[in-house]
Parts: sequence; structure tokens; C-alpha cells
Amino acid sequence: MFDVENMQAETRAVPKAAAESKHRYTYRPLADILETEAGVELAVEMPGVDSDHVDIKLHRRVLTIKGRTQVNEPSGGKLAYSEYGPGDFERAFRLSQELDGSNIEAEMRNGMLRIKLPRAEAARTQRIEVKAA
Repeated sequence: MFDVENMQAETRAVPKAAAESKHRYTYRPLADILETEAGVELAVEMPGVDSDHVDIKLHRRVLTIKGRTQVNEPSGGKLAYSEYGPGDFERAFRLSQELDGSNIEAEMRNGMLRIKLPRAEAARTQRIEVKAA
């Protein structure tokens, strides 16, 4: 029903071209996929990204998620170590025909993007009533 398509290299963070930015990386965000009776729900980690900097597109059954962090310089000290730095998040998922791409809902809260992908009407389980003869 849901194929995860890795669009980035195997490494967690990939440096961008030097001309684009000296200190920006592209991260492959972690994601949880929950299959429910109603469809599929995605929870994608994108720390430091707010809803204004999230871009979600569906093209030819491939759901592409992109997010951009803003540079936040720490106040009152020097950053000694950081798991994430300024950069972009990118991830793609190939959707099956069982999901309805026209009714996708997304919400961003506290660095967590939640996407609801409803099951297509034709793919939903239907209960068939049996009549007594």
C-alpha cells in the first residue's frame, strides 16, 4: 500500500552545492507510518521547521515533502555541538492506488508534520448484508 522511496543518499545529511550555501545540509527526516481503517497517517520529524516553510506535493502518486529551517544563532554562548544545523528536509513516498490523493490533510506542530492520507472509496472494506431466504 505504501512504498518508501529514498530520494537522498544513504547518509543522514548531505552537503548542498558550495555555491548554494557553505553551511546548509539536506536531511532525510525520520517518519512513522500508521495504517488505520480510514487510511494512512504519516508523522515526519522536521525540527526547526515552521508551517510557512513546508512544501508538500503529490505528482504521479509520489508524495514529496520538503521543509526549510531558519538559521537560529544561540544567544549567550557558542554552540559546541548540534545534531541538526541550518538546512532542508526532503523525503518522498510512493502512494498506492488504494489512497485518495485528492483529500490529503497536513498539520505542522512543534517540529512534527502529520499527514492524513484517506483510503480511496473503492479500496475501503464494505460490509455486505446477508438476507435470510
